[in-house]
Amino acid sequence: MSDLLALIARLRAECPWDIKQTNHSLIPYAIEEAYELAEAIQADDGVDDEDIKGELGDVLLQVVFHCQLYAEQGRFDMGDVIETLQEKLIRRHPHVFEADKLADDEAVKKRWDEIKAEENLEREKRGKPKRRLDRVKAGSALMQAQAIQKQAGKLGFDWEGIAGAVDKLDEEIAELKEILPQDKEALTDEHRHELEKELGDCVFGLVNVARKLGLDAESATLTCVHKFKSRFGFIEDKLTEQGKTPEDSSLEQMDRLWEEAKSQGGR
Repeated sequence: MSDLLALIARLRAECPWDIKQTNHSLIPYAIEEAYELAEAIQADDGVDDEDIKGELGDVLLQVVFHCQLYAEQGRFDMGDVIETLQEKLIRRHPHVFEADKLADDEAVKKRWDEIKAEENLEREKRGKPKRRLDRVKAGSALMQAQAIQKQAGKLGFDWEGIAGAVDKLDEEIAELKEILPQDKEALTDEHRHELEKELGDCVFGLVNVARKLGLDAESATLTCVHKFKSRFGFIEDKLTEQGKTPEDSSLEQMDRLWEEAKSQGGR
């Protein structure tokens, strides 16, 4: 660990890309690495360990990198993070480290929730009150959007039926269309920011429709991603058979193959 911390410190001092990074700029990479680790675990064949070791290392890199940045700000370092984690684990496992014996996993879960409630009270004393939507756990944007909508719905802040959610989605799409540029190259930073907000509203509205239909927006999107990858893989395979690549093929050629892929059963 000491060697790794020293390595990260050197990269921060000598690598132009690492020097430019901030805690905020690293957020997308932390999310990406966590997903890649999950994918590697799911694809584990029980024989080749290299991919999983690599992905675990990438996740660890994000933790160490963030610690280095906070240490440079004079806030805390890796030792503080490890100590905080150890204290939390001991505090949340009194049945292991104290005389608080619990019968089964259900009792453990109940005690865990009680301890977390006590921790939330302490957090409030530090000036950070826990509000209703704070109960939503971190996750992908789609997962959080759907969970937040569900929680708000439990509190009575929701459309009564699907129609209201669809109407709101139509409204958001219309607002996005109003500010779509003719030429994206001429976009100003302010215009990009407005587009981002309106696009986010559209995605949020679409997630709301999924929730109203009893569908999981994350699963639906992943299904689409896998379908797209499969169909584009079909295009690449067919082009390879013709001695071509996507780069030297026209959109019309690839679109015909796309339609062929759609007609294939199971694709």
